[in-house]
Amino acid sequence: MKKVIILDGGMGRELKRIGAPFTQPLWSAQALIEAPHFVTQAHSGFIDAGAEVITVNSYACVPFHLGEALYDAQGAELANQAAIIAKKAAQSANKNILVAGSLPPVFGSYRPELFERKRGFTILNTLYEAQNEYVDLWIGETISSIEEAQVMASVLKNSNKPCYYAFTLNDEVSELATLRSGEFVTDAVTELLDHNVAGILFNCSIPEVIEQALIDTNKVLSKLNKTVALGAFANGFTPIAHDYQANQGSQAYRDISPSEYLGFAKKWHAQGATVIGGCCGIGPEFIEVLVNWKQELESA
Repeated sequence: MKKVIILDGGMGRELKRIGAPFTQPLWSAQALIEAPHFVTQAHSGFIDAGAEVITVNSYACVPFHLGEALYDAQGAELANQAAIIAKKAAQSANKNILVAGSLPPVFGSYRPELFERKRGFTILNTLYEAQNEYVDLWIGETISSIEEAQVMASVLKNSNKPCYYAFTLNDEVSELATLRSGEFVTDAVTELLDHNVAGILFNCSIPEVIEQALIDTNKVLSKLNKTVALGAFANGFTPIAHDYQANQGSQAYRDISPSEYLGFAKKWHAQGATVIGGCCGIGPEFIEVLVNWKQELESA
């Protein structure tokens, strides 16, 4: 069995939990603008919990959250600042911590119908250039459609760093996993394998739907005789409705414990997932449980 790598958890809700300024629509970018020391604190909390990879807090450095004027004036600068903060946090740790650059949804999470290919490329490429000097790998996060994955892949096509793509799934358990766009995971994976891909992940979905997505991915990999890393970082939300309007309010939390989350992680691991962490609402206490489990695996 390949070695498990533990990612961090959800930055946005962790910033809110520790008291950082945090309101819609700025989301996790507000702390970057007003109180960046909270971003450092959040990174350090996940590192102290045992995370081996921390993700740059650039998720909200897009016009959707900042607004057009603020994005034009400071979007690239804020993403660059976020990457520097993450790098310094990693360097301050007394162990080897990797920094993942984030390519987020540029037109709103879970909103594939809003995606614009040309403008999407321009914004994502700006975020890429702002972070690239300071990151060790890339994660395209919360990808809702095949088109969005294609554009992210075009931005990353010449990168010499490992590139991971994380799809967000419909929060309905079914026999075939689908993206938020309604497209099948099998089709998305088949398309993505033609690009520069080190791993395929699933994120910001309820934990229950990820196992099927991994099963479907394994079928494609087996059929095409391909090998990439697999992984998952689910959220702690209640299921997200198809008509969800990002920025119109915060998604509700569900009552899930770290031990329950670990139970899902074990199922993902049984399907070959080796890159495991958390997304929105999954804090350091969850990561610590995952780390303890990893240590048990390695000592078995």
